[in-house]
Amino acid sequence: MQPNDLDRIARQIRLRDLQAVFEAGAGHIGGEMSAIDILTALYFRVLRISPDQPKHPDRDRFVLSKGHVALALYVTLAKRGFLPEEEIGTFLKPHSRLNGHPNCTKVPGVETNTGPLGHGLPVAVGMAKAAKLTGAEYHTYVLTGDGEMQEGSNWEAIAAAAQFGLDNLTLIIDHNRFQQGATLKDTNNLAPFPAKLEAFGWDATEINGNDMDEIVPALERRGNRPHAIVAHTNKGHGISFMQDKVDWHHKVPNAEQYQIALAELSETL
Repeated sequence: MQPNDLDRIARQIRLRDLQAVFEAGAGHIGGEMSAIDILTALYFRVLRISPDQPKHPDRDRFVLSKGHVALALYVTLAKRGFLPEEEIGTFLKPHSRLNGHPNCTKVPGVETNTGPLGHGLPVAVGMAKAAKLTGAEYHTYVLTGDGEMQEGSNWEAIAAAAQFGLDNLTLIIDHNRFQQGATLKDTNNLAPFPAKLEAFGWDATEINGNDMDEIVPALERRGNRPHAIVAHTNKGHGISFMQDKVDWHHKVPNAEQYQIALAELSETL
């Protein structure tokens, strides 16, 4: 699938995500909007997966470490055929399997439960190491937030991945410059990331994480070391009044704002 096709699908996913947040009255919409282009490129171009066989042993693995943006993953999985698209309407409702954080025992296509930040990358390192031990050819991808990179567990995992020579592992950092309640630079600012990752023995690539022409080749890149993609994105990407606003980390648009966002996202379909 070509970048123009991926852009179209990403816009459709953004629109459904917005609708689901508004209907549910909850969600982490800012970080969902920043990550959707990356998720779209993964699920509709890069990952070797099959909705009919979500546990096929040769499938590529994807771990959403920033698990609070689960809704964006659910909408992507539904669009890809892992879930009925109408099930998105059950998000956060009683007895729904679409909870605020992804659950691998309930939702097909989810590889591991995530939510507590700093857990997904260590799990992904384990998946990649398992492939090396068994001779499997699958590739493991993991998406973290930039604020999440403040967790020490991530840097232990980064050191281990280099030690084990995990060239079958790709880390994507959603570098939208905001976390809950503050900008990254006003908390524990570890940016810029590339030199730090390279010091640990990784290859590092910087891209515009909302541009398919840059996302796709970065995700498809292969080398002889673990690969980190620092994806510069915009919190609330695609919605004018949300973009780069810290208060949209976890907030629901009111009726007037919803109509504005709906119109802006619909214009580009």
